[in-house]
Amino acid sequence: MPADRPHARPRSAHFSSGPCAKRPGWTPEALKDAALGRSHRAKLGKGKLKLAIDLTREVLRVPAEYRIGIVPASDTGAVEMALWSMLGARPVDMLAWESFGEGWVTDVAKQLKLQDARVVKADYGALPDLSSVDTKTRDVVFTWNGTTSGVRVPDAEWIAADREGLTICDATSAAFSQRLDWPKLDLVTYSWQKALGGEAAHGMLILSPRAVERLESYVPAWPLPKIFRMTKGGKLIEGIFEGETINTPSMLCVEDYLDALHWAKREGGLDGLVARSDRNAKTILDWVARTPWVANLARDPATASNTSVCLVVTDPEVTAGGKDAVAAFAKGVAATLEREGVAFDIGSYRDAPPGLRIWCGATVEASDLEALTLWLDWAYGQEKAKRVAEAA
Repeated sequence: MPADRPHARPRSAHFSSGPCAKRPGWTPEALKDAALGRSHRAKLGKGKLKLAIDLTREVLRVPAEYRIGIVPASDTGAVEMALWSMLGARPVDMLAWESFGEGWVTDVAKQLKLQDARVVKADYGALPDLSSVDTKTRDVVFTWNGTTSGVRVPDAEWIAADREGLTICDATSAAFSQRLDWPKLDLVTYSWQKALGGEAAHGMLILSPRAVERLESYVPAWPLPKIFRMTKGGKLIEGIFEGETINTPSMLCVEDYLDALHWAKREGGLDGLVARSDRNAKTILDWVARTPWVANLARDPATASNTSVCLVVTDPEVTAGGKDAVAAFAKGVAATLEREGVAFDIGSYRDAPPGLRIWCGATVEASDLEALTLWLDWAYGQEKAKRVAEAA
């Protein structure tokens, strides 16, 4: 029998995994001091960009010797800058266990055509064998949190402290919700629209001293577009990491990122944000544990994400119909909740196994997720009833 229609509704229906929910209480009024109509190179604009860098360092606890830059084209642009500017100096291990990691493999294997690139893969829901990764002598490219699989690395213990190569880490759905082990990371990227619910098109690039040394000592064999260039005359362009962006940023988006960073500080900084995300994920996973028709795509709880929680339908009456039937059922649940205005954009990523994906990052409220679980059960019942009626 379908569950009763719930009375309580989430205050915010935004559970998308990117762009993600704005911080609680956000209104356009938060952007009233944006430097609109002003040059980003003027004192006011440059000051706001520098403040964004400084607050990023404070909240994420980035070591003082690491450089932080604001770059074009979101997290994708930041990762592309790293791959095209740094790879080729030594062999590289490429880790892939979901679609974004696979995308970086395509860049390296098919675009840069590196012959000494080795791919270490796993299926959705699992991590590759990290002990097989050569972090001692090779460069390594990996995602900290698989946004489309809900699987993250548990820590950075698998990375050699005395490594000779560089670690390039796409942390776009991990930053501000998971603890990054900075001494083990040489280049870290993320985007504003996932990390703190900011607006799109701006990426963050964080460089260790070892990454800077690579940039200043190595020249790739291929030409670099202007938006990828971080050195001039063999020296790092320091201005990029002091608020002088490569291209024109949106000062409205900058103001929004600043608002999110100030909110993050009020929430207790990194400790507070991680606690919020852990609490959010627990809300969903506790519901999964008591719900027979759904399971976490992540097979090992130790590697399950606390941000992009990916779920699969396990009801045998649904799964008996095969992948297409499961996909149709999951899409039906997501569409029902969207029509009700209860949850937006919670379908699984197009390349991932069919199911649901619920963002549990720091800008989401646990109370909204608790209310969502009631609606998930109701929507499941509605979809099951529809299938029974169609079969009759």
